[in-house]
Amino acid sequence: MAVQLEGVRRVFDNNHVVIDRMDLGVDAGEFLAVLGPSGCGKSTLLRMIARLSEPDSGQIRLQPNGARFETSFVFQDAHLLPWRNVLANAALPLELMGEAKPKRDERARAVLEQVGLLDALDRYPAELSGGMRMRVSLARALVTEPRLLLLDEPFAALDEITRFHLDVQLRELWQRRGMTVIFVTHSVSEAAFLANRAVVLARSGGAIKLDRRLELPAVRNNELRADPRLGQEMRLLLGAIEE
Repeated sequence: MAVQLEGVRRVFDNNHVVIDRMDLGVDAGEFLAVLGPSGCGKSTLLRMIARLSEPDSGQIRLQPNGARFETSFVFQDAHLLPWRNVLANAALPLELMGEAKPKRDERARAVLEQVGLLDALDRYPAELSGGMRMRVSLARALVTEPRLLLLDEPFAALDEITRFHLDVQLRELWQRRGMTVIFVTHSVSEAAFLANRAVVLARSGGAIKLDRRLELPAVRNNELRADPRLGQEMRLLLGAIEE
């Protein structure tokens, strides 16, 4: 699913212009990272693409025009239902779609296997680590086989080792499924490792300071973290943020 923003403007109630006349195109199947200082409009941009809020002016088009459940959103917090076990949490979108229980459990089990949680199906959120809860949230987002996956700093609260593992896992899932991914993060290293393209937003007004296709190999694992090419991309992104 391709995403096209044309002249998008968003102003908060106190007349604070968060995003002003932004133009941005995201190709189908692309993995785009969005970076920038706190308060620059990253999360606002993601919420508008998800139709969780509307721009004050301008247009946001999805091509093809997405039906319900073709876009999935992963938030900073896993937002799992504490009275449901892992399998039932992951199957929730299919239940809302009216899928019969045997079929939705089968599909949820398959995606939980992909994120390494097949041995935790009967456990409840209170029994899971932070990384496991986030993997359930990711599985829940993927169970509908979305064309567009939006992620708002999903790994920000996790320890570095868990983040590294989930970065690799998310990249592999994206390559396997071919969906479009837009990933908001404060982490320069995470953006460079995950994405094929990164945009850096200005501190105010939502202007795009840098739009760069990352010159890194398609297959990425933890060995890449010590590669000078990754360090070079990180320096370019950090330089744009600090300007």
